[in-house]
Amino acid sequence: MWSTMLLSTGLLAAACAPDDAGEPHASNGEKAAMTNPVFHFEIPVTDMDRAVAFYEDVFGHPLTRETVDGYDMAFFARSADRPGASGALAKGDVYRPSHDGPVIYFDVADIDAVTARAKARGARVLYPKKDIGEAGFVAEIEDSEGNRIALSQVKP
Repeated sequence: MWSTMLLSTGLLAAACAPDDAGEPHASNGEKAAMTNPVFHFEIPVTDMDRAVAFYEDVFGHPLTRETVDGYDMAFFARSADRPGASGALAKGDVYRPSHDGPVIYFDVADIDAVTARAKARGARVLYPKKDIGEAGFVAEIEDSEGNRIALSQVKP
C-alpha cells in the first residue's frame, strides 16, 4: 500500500530496494549509490485535524493534506536534494496510534523548546532529555494521538 501512496504523490521516483545480497539496486537492476535506506514513514492518527495542528505547532513545518488511495494523509515537506527521510500522518482503518513498534526520531534544533511546545499541546514526556555524548541529546514524547515519537538534537 505504501508504494501506491508514494507513487501517487510522486515520492517514490528515486527509491531503491536491496537485492538478495543486501546491496542497494535501482529499479532497472543497475547498482545504485548507497543512500539512507529509510525513504518514507507514516504516523498513524485518529483525528487528522488535531494531529496536523499538533505537528505543525510543535515542529514549525506546514503539512500538505491529500487523500491517497482512500486514506486521509498529511505530508511533511521533502527535499529530494537533502539527506534523510520524510513521511506523513495517516488516518484510516489500517492506522492505529501506539507506543509499540518503530520509533521515529525528529531532528530538532532545541529539544527543550520542542518539548515545551509539545507539553503546551497536551503531550506527555515519556523519556526526558538525555545527553548521549558526542551524538547530542535525545528525548521521547507522546504525540496528540498517543504515538511515541523521539527527538534528537546535535550538540552546538
